[in-house]
Amino acid sequence: MHTYLESVGFQRIGSNREMERITRDTVLHFDHKTLFRNGHGRICGEFSKEYGRDMGITVVGEFDDAGNFHPEYSFPYFSGATISMHQEVDFEKRAESESYEGCCEDPRLGATVIFYLINAGQYRRITDIGAGETQDPDAALFTQTGELPVKLSALAKNGTILLPVYKTEEDQREYQKQQNNHLKLISAARNGDEAAIESLTAEDMNDYQVITKRLEDEDVLSIVDTSFLPYGMECDQYSVIGNIVSCERVKNLYTGENVWQMQLEVCDVYLDVCVNAKRLRGVPRKGMRFRGDVWLQGIVYFNE
Repeated sequence: MHTYLESVGFQRIGSNREMERITRDTVLHFDHKTLFRNGHGRICGEFSKEYGRDMGITVVGEFDDAGNFHPEYSFPYFSGATISMHQEVDFEKRAESESYEGCCEDPRLGATVIFYLINAGQYRRITDIGAGETQDPDAALFTQTGELPVKLSALAKNGTILLPVYKTEEDQREYQKQQNNHLKLISAARNGDEAAIESLTAEDMNDYQVITKRLEDEDVLSIVDTSFLPYGMECDQYSVIGNIVSCERVKNLYTGENVWQMQLEVCDVYLDVCVNAKRLRGVPRKGMRFRGDVWLQGIVYFNE
């Protein structure tokens, strides 16, 4: 995940030695620390340090029998500021490390949401996976019952600022009315309502016809207000278009590089995005739109 270091202001980190210095600084001067056991019963540590508001580096590693810490991997993070949704979340371990993906459904986005779990150490500590209390120490899937608050954020390697789509107050009211009806139909369809399923199918066909007709004379970006689509080979990467609700330029305290932190409204879901100022085309302002390919991250607030 080092390809996203520049998203939080580490664009000029060009050597392994410099990365080792940052890793050492993170472990020695951490802001947050979580201890847990891995699948082999060894004690591991997760150290996080902020190098700017809500953004920084997390280092994960293992302690030996003498109590010495050995870093295994690190990743940049941006924690964001707003709860995005309350949903039931599944968690699945990544094969190559002690990291986890979170997975949940949100009808507003129209897709399964898969994100890199920032607070994986807390998840491991709470569930005691690998602590010798389960028959399967390498269990990859676990579900906490009930809906949990999820804060979504994203790192973008680059992005573009777009003009907004013009909408009157009447357009806004009509959209909200249609969206509320759409969510009710989805809920009914999930419960097996055949009439709701037929209505959703007819709705999709009608939307396809309308969009196809409008594309003859209009650009797609004037038709699509916001979007949230899977992108690339990784399951936690997405291509997003979102309305900018707020934005602020923040400086990385270690490198002095500037990054833009933006809160987006994407299909009625709030998503915080961080991008290096040198990688952003245009100047973000409230009311404009952001378009970019992002690595989706998330913090889940567990029931402890």
